[in-house]
Amino acid sequence: MHSIKYIDRTSKKIETETVYGAQALQFLYGDSLISKTIGKPLLTLLASNRCFSLLYGLWQKLPWTTHRIAPFIENFGIDSTEFLNPVDSYTSFNDFFTRKLKAKVRPIAKGHDVAIIPADGRYLFFQKIDEAEGFIVKGKKFSLTTLLDNGDLAKRYEEGSMVIARLCPTDYHRFHFPMDCTPEKTHLINGWLYSVNPIALKKNIEIFVQNKRTITPLTTAEFGKVLFIEIGATNVGSIIQTYPPDKLCKKGDEKGYFSFGASSLILLFEKGQIQFDEDLLSATSQNMEVKCLFGQPLGLHPR
Repeated sequence: MHSIKYIDRTSKKIETETVYGAQALQFLYGDSLISKTIGKPLLTLLASNRCFSLLYGLWQKLPWTTHRIAPFIENFGIDSTEFLNPVDSYTSFNDFFTRKLKAKVRPIAKGHDVAIIPADGRYLFFQKIDEAEGFIVKGKKFSLTTLLDNGDLAKRYEEGSMVIARLCPTDYHRFHFPMDCTPEKTHLINGWLYSVNPIALKKNIEIFVQNKRTITPLTTAEFGKVLFIEIGATNVGSIIQTYPPDKLCKKGDEKGYFSFGASSLILLFEKGQIQFDEDLLSATSQNMEVKCLFGQPLGLHPR
């Protein structure tokens, strides 16, 4: 399995990702004979059967799963001093997985014309969607019409800007509003539950438009109408929305969280409504994901 490299935005260094469940991913998405003859049929069964991910998510909520928390923190180098609650207070592995953080460890970039990173994760940034060679995989794109399940809505954003965020199982899994906004009610598009790890995406970029996803339009004063999209993946028990629809929400307010598993976010901006920070665009131009933290600056409204 090829290693996954990314740029850490804070340190500016290139890091190698420690992949949770690497052997399982290699078995399901690899090129070996056993992967093709057994792994691929099993993958189709697991991805298409939402009951599997639901049951797995319920399993992670059982009290006995707390014994996995300490080894998980140690194996993946997670900083427990950032947690809002002490490690021994979590009642299950999923309770730990959906943990909250202390406010001071994720300061919010100031300025009404400054949008922020909505969640911890590995990011790609496309200033002009229509001019980008590909998303994740060079030369391969997914369809906005299929992603949004709405051709008219897709036309509104086809010349706009896009952010793709990949949240690993080791990440903080709550997501937040990137600017002051009034969010509408979330729209659900049911789908499959493939992995969103690059190992899987390089095999099939269409995963983004095949997986279960939720879409929330955000009405903003500075950035036009923004679409906030959550994408489920293998072993994601559910996508939980915690925000109040049709009420003003402030930049940094919690929008929701993912239950256990890896998952993704996509932000869509209308043409000319945002200018992404140069370091973020530079990383994507090198075909590298950049690890960002919730609250860091994402971009400015062009003046």
